[in-house]
This record gives sequence, structure tokens and C-alpha cells, in this order.
Amino acid sequence: MSQQAKLSTWASNIAPSPTLAVDAKAKELKAAGEDVCGFGAGEPDFDTPEFIKEACVKALAEGKTKYAPAPGIPSLRSALAEKYRNDNGIAGVEASQIVVSPGGKYSCYLAIMAVVSPGDEVIIPAPYWVSYPEMVKLAGGIPKSIFAGADAEFKITPSQLREAITPKTRMVVINSPSNPTGAIYTRGELEALTQVALEAGIYIMSDEIYEYLLYDGVEHVSPASFSKEAADNVITVSGFSKTFSMTGWRLGTLMAPPAIAKAVANIQSQTSSNATTFAQYGALAAMENWEKSMAAVNEMLVSFDRRRLRLLEGLRSIDGIVCPRAQGAFYLFPNVEAFGMSANDFAAQILEEEKVALVPGEGFGAPGYVRLSYAISDEVIEKGLERITRFCAKHKA
Repeated sequence: MSQQAKLSTWASNIAPSPTLAVDAKAKELKAAGEDVCGFGAGEPDFDTPEFIKEACVKALAEGKTKYAPAPGIPSLRSALAEKYRNDNGIAGVEASQIVVSPGGKYSCYLAIMAVVSPGDEVIIPAPYWVSYPEMVKLAGGIPKSIFAGADAEFKITPSQLREAITPKTRMVVINSPSNPTGAIYTRGELEALTQVALEAGIYIMSDEIYEYLLYDGVEHVSPASFSKEAADNVITVSGFSKTFSMTGWRLGTLMAPPAIAKAVANIQSQTSSNATTFAQYGALAAMENWEKSMAAVNEMLVSFDRRRLRLLEGLRSIDGIVCPRAQGAFYLFPNVEAFGMSANDFAAQILEEEKVALVPGEGFGAPGYVRLSYAISDEVIEKGLERITRFCAKHKA
């Protein structure tokens, strides 16, 4: 006699990733022979640079297939510490403060697990990446969102942050450049938010996974670089996925004050053990050949920027769509409220009627918006714009 599954509180309370669900549905339709224009994927459509792949293959050939230290191979941790000192301007970073994990997503989860206890509140500016609230819930914490819409350039203010902090607040999440909006905080804006966090005695988790995907001459700034006090209260998470088109490699990074980094390494040692050993040697090649790596990134950026501007132009030409100009990552986040339906319904109907896959804003804490990735070919963007225009003309309220 079969027994009904009795799930844990954590399993019962977790929502599946809507971005992965949309991408899976688009791939399923394509496999069935449908011509789908997929704007859902959050990954570059370029291959990993050849020299990075070659370094991984070499590591495999040399038998680097065994367990690695839980926080990562020493040479990669040292290279990452040097990168944070030289490129991000964070003084005094040591290799012991670095943890290499199985993906940027897991780095975020480890950061939250290391400092958030049951009942603690974590402030998450919305629109937010879909996984932040679920990670907080998995730690037993309480996600608390603050909304900043297009009129505020999708960026919260120091006063909003200050008002949201309570005695239970443990952390605030800052994601700049942002997924899903592509918004990026200026140095002054980040300094002001960091000061509020420091005055309140709460941690900042700074998610900088898109730090090198920038347009219009904007600057990326790491909050940990502002002062010694800031560095002691900021957990910086990132990874190799977006910058070097290594999404399937599952390599994330975390840089934190020593006690937190040690705690993160301990948690990782009891969960995933370590990030894939030979993959780390590919990442090491990316760090040790920085000029070559940045040349590959800049080549991607030329295409991303062209696609960004074309998609922005196309969306803004559609009656009823309001689309801010993103300056980072590879997403646009237009408002579709004028069509008289929820973003969930908009996304479901446009997939059914026009075979266009995009992600509804509800999962990002932003009803009325949808996310489109431009990490896709120019051809798909053009075809997709035609279909979106046709759909919107038919459904304009």
C-alpha cells in the first residue's frame, strides 16, 4: 500500500523557479517542433572561451578528478582575492575570505544560511531575483520586500531601507546590476544604503554576478570597498556563469569577513563538499589570463549592447508597453499593465498564441511587469518583436 508523501516544512513552503520553468516549457515546445522565440533564459548564448575549456580538459587529463578543499583550490582562492583587491578596490582581502561554491545561486544560499536564523528578517528590494525569498525561507527566515518601480528606476532609497528595518532585521540584499531589471546603483546611492545598514548593524549581501555586463559607460561599485567597517559587514557573492558564459560549469564565489567565510566553508563541507575540482582549473585560467578573459567579455558586450538597444527600441514602439532603459546584465523589464491582464496571464497567452516565452513579473515581486532576456540571437529578437507587436495590438485594452 503506497503511502502519501509527507513533506518537510521546507519542501512544502518552497516555490519552484519560474525562470527555469519558463525556459523548460520553451525547450519542451521546441522539442515538439514548435518555432518558439525564447526570451526567458538567463544565460549568455555564447560558448565558454576556448582557453578556459582547454584548461579544464588539461586538468581532467592530469587526473585532477578527486575531492578539493571545501572552500576551493588554493590557487583559485588566491587569484580571486587578488581580483577583489585590484579590480574591486577592496583592501586587504585574503584567500581565506574566499569560498568557491557549486554556482552563484549556491553562494547566495550559503551567505544567507551563515548569518540568518529562524525568525530573522531579510530585506529584499523588489523587483528581485526569484530565488532570494525562497532561500531566506529555507533558512527559516522571513523575507521582507521593499518595492521600487520604474518611476524610481527600480532602485530603493535610503529612507525606504531605514523604514523597513526592525529589531529582527539581519540582512539586506543588494543586487547591482540587477536581475530582472538591469538597473545599477551609482556609487553615491550605494554609499548611502551601506551607511544605513551599518548604522542599523545589519549585513549586506551584495550580489555582483553581473558586475562586468555594463552599458552606457556606467560603473560597477562593490559596497565592501567603501571602508573597513563596510568590508566587515558585507558578504559579496558572484560567480563565473554570466561573465565568462560558464552557466553549466556551476562555479560561484563568495567573499566575506573571515568568521563568516569560515562558517560558509563549514556549511559547504557538510552539504556539497566542494565545487567540481577540474572545473575550478578552468576558472583559474580565466583569472590568470585576465586580459584574454576581458577581451572575450568585451566581445560578448558588443553583441549584448546591440541587442539591448534593438529590443528596447522595438518594445518602446509598441502601444501600451512602457520599458525603462536597462544599463546592466542582459534583461529588459517592461510594464504590460495596459493590456488588462495579469503578467502571469500575459506570459501564458503570448506563449500559447504567438510562441513567445518570457517570464512574468509576479515571481520577481513585481506584478504588471515581464522580463525579457536579450542573451539571444538578433534573428530571434526580430522575430519575437514581430510576434509581441501582433499580440499586443490584439489585446490592447
